[in-house]
Amino acid sequence: MSAKLDLKRRVVELLSANPEKRFKARDVAIWVTEKYPEAAAAKMQKSGSIENQAQLLNQIVAEIASNRPQWQKQLPQLRTTDGVRPRLFYWTEKSEAEEVADVESGRDLFVEFGKPTEEAAEPTAAVIEKTVARRSEHDLYPMLIEFMESEHNVRGQRIDEKKSSNKYGSGGNKWLFPDVVGMENLTDGLHPEVVTAIRESRDTRIRLWSFEVKLLINRSNARETYFQAVSNSSWANFGYLVAANFEGADTMKELRILYAMHGIGLIRLDEENPAESQVLVPARERPDLEWAMCSRLAVENKDFQQFMTKVRQFFQTGDM
Repeated sequence: MSAKLDLKRRVVELLSANPEKRFKARDVAIWVTEKYPEAAAAKMQKSGSIENQAQLLNQIVAEIASNRPQWQKQLPQLRTTDGVRPRLFYWTEKSEAEEVADVESGRDLFVEFGKPTEEAAEPTAAVIEKTVARRSEHDLYPMLIEFMESEHNVRGQRIDEKKSSNKYGSGGNKWLFPDVVGMENLTDGLHPEVVTAIRESRDTRIRLWSFEVKLLINRSNARETYFQAVSNSSWANFGYLVAANFEGADTMKELRILYAMHGIGLIRLDEENPAESQVLVPARERPDLEWAMCSRLAVENKDFQQFMTKVRQFFQTGDM
């Protein structure tokens, strides 16, 4: 057996043998050291700074991370998730557009490596395959509403575009309605006298939020989904593009460029534990609501009209 580890080759070997399955860099490192113990031992012996198995794993993980951009340029099948740590590596023969279509029709298997027991002296690479339940985009809406209310005190509501009038034809309301809207009470928790003072001063007491939700965003749909969020969030104080998965080496880079121009924020929604979702990029606040656009949305959609009724009631009573 060759004493040369040849890390790139080993990464490709593992991922290509398990297409569509996600691995952490540490998963890969554990597999490599167990599959090629002689090469791993030679690497440890050659190094002057690696003294034990844990340090060897850390070194391999670091090398995988540093070489990833170059490997991905050479191997288009090598993909990674983005916007979440630790980054997940996987192998696919699908185009990025095909990945979007695939994830919207079902979910892939994820591969996780079991954590070592407390008694284990060294990490173990026991593989656990976990099937993620099939989800649709609609399954994500209540998760987002739960996250925003529990973590950001934003009261959310679903906007069903099927309840729109569509009186302007099939494309008349394209990119007009967000998936979820939200209302944030800025006076929540304040002393009643302060709340009354704010009300009498006509100062801002409420902020409105808008969310466009997707299952997967990668380079094939990043610009389209972002501009969809730009379009249907123009009325709100805050607009967000939300996704369960951000994938691709350059996806977040492209989205950050668009953010610099348009200010729509990014949220990664954790499907397994919504409370662990993350605001990756905070939206830029628009100080003024676009009431004319709110009126257009309320005329066209009953759900949004109901949302505006709640806004009115808040201004009248202070209750949400």
